[in-house]
Amino acid sequence: MSQSPHHIDVREFHHRAQAAIDSPKIRRNFRKAMDGLISKRKTAFEDWDLDTLRTLGANIRLKALAQLPDLLVQLEQQLIANGVKVHWANDSEEACHLVRDICLRRQAKRVIKGKSMVSEEMELNHYLEEHGIEALESDLGEYIVQLAEETPSHIIMPAIHKNTEEISDLMHDRTGTERSNDVEYLTASARQQLREKFMQADVGISGVNFAVAETGTLCLVENEGNGRLTTTVPSCHIAVTGIEKVVTSLEDVAPLLALLTRSATGQHITTYFNMISSPRRAEELDGPEEVHLVLVDNGRSSIYQDDELLDTLRCIRCGACMNHCPVYTRVGGHAYGTTYPGPIGKILMPHLLGLDETRHLPTASSLCGACGEVCPVRIPIPDLLVRLRQESVDGDHLHPARVRGHGSKRSAMEALAWKGWRWMHTSAGRYRFGTGIATRLRALQPQHLGAWTRYRSAPRLAPKSLHELVRERQTSRGGKSS
Repeated sequence: MSQSPHHIDVREFHHRAQAAIDSPKIRRNFRKAMDGLISKRKTAFEDWDLDTLRTLGANIRLKALAQLPDLLVQLEQQLIANGVKVHWANDSEEACHLVRDICLRRQAKRVIKGKSMVSEEMELNHYLEEHGIEALESDLGEYIVQLAEETPSHIIMPAIHKNTEEISDLMHDRTGTERSNDVEYLTASARQQLREKFMQADVGISGVNFAVAETGTLCLVENEGNGRLTTTVPSCHIAVTGIEKVVTSLEDVAPLLALLTRSATGQHITTYFNMISSPRRAEELDGPEEVHLVLVDNGRSSIYQDDELLDTLRCIRCGACMNHCPVYTRVGGHAYGTTYPGPIGKILMPHLLGLDETRHLPTASSLCGACGEVCPVRIPIPDLLVRLRQESVDGDHLHPARVRGHGSKRSAMEALAWKGWRWMHTSAGRYRFGTGIATRLRALQPQHLGAWTRYRSAPRLAPKSLHELVRERQTSRGGKSS
């Protein structure tokens, strides 16, 4: 597959972050949006025992992950029994091939898509268009981003980086819609344009929020009705999801749904909750003739094998960690250059792309802990960021390196400096001699000490070491007493 035109070099994070910080418009758009989401989330949980609910959500996800291989087998068996065709993909490329082959067998020329971060991960739209298949996003935010030829800047609200005026100009330029700051008018115009596409689509593609192993049910959470239209109007429905989205039973879905909706948008419940278990039955009047599920690994099995990094797979894609992150709220999603931005992206993308490509992401954090405090399923994001920082310089004896591209930030000069530090500090004599020399030569200390002094003053060595000051004080006291 050729490189997507949306491809961004992840290694240029610092340049894009600086550009975002220098843009008052981006800072203003994100600050306004994030403040609103934080307030709504707080209000939505006011009458709930949030700590207990978060613990329940975390335990449900941990239980599912502990049984993941068995649950995936059970899910496949139950779906097949229900008439759903199940496909397995080792990586994004294989997943794209599977979707393309299904479309070609159906002689599909047009595809309508519901919101799906896994399809973004696969760069599915680009792949299908390369093979002559038109792919149109039906989620309003994704539709706006697609019109702008951009990628989503948030996993829940893809176009959050744009204000109403920008969206109005974009829709006018690309679809002929009249310019207006009336949000209802712009939404209605987009809805009218998309409704025609639903009726013309040969295949509908969606994501999956939860896949229930016990019943073979695919659960889809949405607000606009586009998900329901995508999965029922076209004659063929293809769902794509990561292998970690499976849960044991329908009983497990209710607490996760309560956490997801309140954490994501501050809603008590979304407008639509779709449960798909089979294609159209003989006695039913609507629904697809075929339903396919593509289960995508794409590095998740590697994460699963690590007892600590496994926690990354608990994520229910609510976006709360982004909304509360002081870094994300100032630079926005596009600065990261990855499918998943923000705190969750910083711990997930190194597995998908390798630390050699994403080595700057784990360090793009103040480690303030806000992301861990608001995560509805208690993912210890700050701890995992520290772990990945260790891996980026080749791990340590407690955490042998597992992530592809480990050691990419290791510097021979830095390693030599630390070896020298250890050599000096493991001998009292060498330490006293070294600090004595350093204080005498303090005038030669450089003013710039790398990135640390870009925004800070360099610490200055004292004229005398602590040992020297103590000895002088003792001598002075001794002289007076004599």
